[in-house]
Amino acid sequence: MFETLLIANRGEIACRVIKTCRRLGIRTVAVYSDADADALHVAMADEAVRIGPPPAALSYLSIEAILDACRRTGAQAVHPGYGFLSERAAFARALEAAGITFVGPPVSAIEAMGDKIESKRLARAAGVSTVPGTLDAIADPDEARRIAREIGYPVMVKASAGGGGKGMRIARDERELLEGLARARSEARSAFGDERVFLEKFVEEPRHIEIQVLGDKHGNIVHLGERECSIQRRHQKVIEEAPSPFLDKATRRAMGEQAVALARAVGYYSAGTVEFIVDRHRNFYFLEMNTRLQVEHPVTELVTGLDLVELMIRVAAGEPLPFRQEDVRLEGWAIEARVYAEDPSRGFLPSVGRLVRYREPVGKEIRVDSGVYEGGEVSIHYDPMIAKLCARGHDRRAAIAAAREALDAFLIRGPVHNIGFLSALLAHPRFQEGRLSTGFIAEEFGERFRGGELPLARLEEIAAVAVRLRLERARRDARAGGKLPGWRYRPERDWVVQLGGVCFPVTVLADEEEQSVLHIVDRHLEVTADWRPGDPVVRVRVTGSSFTLQADPLPEGWVIRHGGAELETLVRSRRAAELAARIPEKVRADAGKTLRSPMPGLIVSVAVQPGDEVKAGQDLCILEAMKMENVLKAEQDGRVEEVRVRPRDTVAADQVLITFG
Repeated sequence: MFETLLIANRGEIACRVIKTCRRLGIRTVAVYSDADADALHVAMADEAVRIGPPPAALSYLSIEAILDACRRTGAQAVHPGYGFLSERAAFARALEAAGITFVGPPVSAIEAMGDKIESKRLARAAGVSTVPGTLDAIADPDEARRIAREIGYPVMVKASAGGGGKGMRIARDERELLEGLARARSEARSAFGDERVFLEKFVEEPRHIEIQVLGDKHGNIVHLGERECSIQRRHQKVIEEAPSPFLDKATRRAMGEQAVALARAVGYYSAGTVEFIVDRHRNFYFLEMNTRLQVEHPVTELVTGLDLVELMIRVAAGEPLPFRQEDVRLEGWAIEARVYAEDPSRGFLPSVGRLVRYREPVGKEIRVDSGVYEGGEVSIHYDPMIAKLCARGHDRRAAIAAAREALDAFLIRGPVHNIGFLSALLAHPRFQEGRLSTGFIAEEFGERFRGGELPLARLEEIAAVAVRLRLERARRDARAGGKLPGWRYRPERDWVVQLGGVCFPVTVLADEEEQSVLHIVDRHLEVTADWRPGDPVVRVRVTGSSFTLQADPLPEGWVIRHGGAELETLVRSRRAAELAARIPEKVRADAGKTLRSPMPGLIVSVAVQPGDEVKAGQDLCILEAMKMENVLKAEQDGRVEEVRVRPRDTVAADQVLITFG
């Protein structure tokens, strides 16, 4: 076994590897850029080495910088995590030449599977089902049009060296094909330094299901079941689960056998994933093989009881797998939700900033993989993922319930995040029924998330809780006020709760130290709350039903977040509510006269000029930030007055880009 292992990565995956190494007694070395000098993985490791400035190309993607860190620290092995250098054959080859063990597959397998065109050829030769399409890079638009006509629209434009959803576009007609070809090439050139793209048939109502494989250096290869990864936005996975609610035993067995056959064909060892696209008739087709640990590996660990990082390290050290295929058992259900710093209400644009408050949920069936801490920064330079929240249950329904409760308790203040969106996803009837496809988010939520909807009964319960919190806050304020002996706090009996624009009359029937009995509409509710004023997380019990919400104070109430909904909640006495109804509403300023940059970044292109008439939803410009190209669109109809930026301009957060007349 290795004495010292270097992790050539950052964030949550670096922390994840460090935890396993600690358990195995392996000394760890972290690497960091200047932007990550105070990062959690740096603090957790036994030793840390600076490898360069913030741009990944000058730090985390610098093979020489990583090799130098290995030499300086005496690292005998390197775990690459995922992303960055994890699938770079040149990196694995350089480590091998330096006598350092790469905790991953052989160079030949990385090379074979790293090129999507070549991997498709190998898959066909190994008897693996593949999607109809070209096996050669597209030379020009005319060739793309010809191939698209042959295989039939819709088609998928894919970067040959791509991954993580970058360099991928769906085209349903010739116009979208030409536009997608240009965008995919541009994104692929920027992300991978390789602009080659190819075409394949886009499968309608597709599911994205992948098989986890694991091999050793002695020729043993097994699969560990599947992961359902169909819930995606712009080809980026959002929710993953194991097993899939769609596969039957026969399909699972066939997919597993083909995944193992492909791995065996390329002499694979270590952990890897064979990704398939599955149609509504359970026909499945090979997409690609990821020759690394996947972001969503925790769900496989939760249902198999295996530590994939430990197994990767042991395989790299030459140990055989300690089990055979027939020993693999899938027990229970696991769901992973990716928590991102992004604004769902603004088309999921990435967000940056300091984590002013950060507290992860805890529970017997909850696991959170993260690389952040309260007071830390979400940087512009890297992926905006904050954490991966995983929940396990004895079945799918229980796992979903555990994940929803944990999301309600996940406290993040600072950067805008997607927790409310994740809650609404898990609560959606179609998700709960397991009727999934890669188009689920686009079909059910569109390009923007406008907040989750709660049933009337839950709104009534939240209104009662809001009164309970108001009473508790008033009681504690009165106690702290030093009243005369014998004085007793006597609260109002009749309240009006304005919750998300709806008013609920609430009458207090009993108010004692530990509970309140309230009447709302035609219900009598007994409300207790595990809450301290100042703590946004509130665990409540309402007539036997328990749930969690978050409450941030307002002068007359709270902003309450629960189940994907964010509700401005005002709690007033009946008389105060009557008077408030007479006050005219303040007219808000028109914010539609300018387009501001949602984050620091680089202007890639500008699609309008002064004098142009634009429609709501029309593309205005493309901003490159956090490794992705973000299309900024018009909020409403209008006329362009001034364009204040040009392509290649660097812009700051909130900088005015375009004004409208």
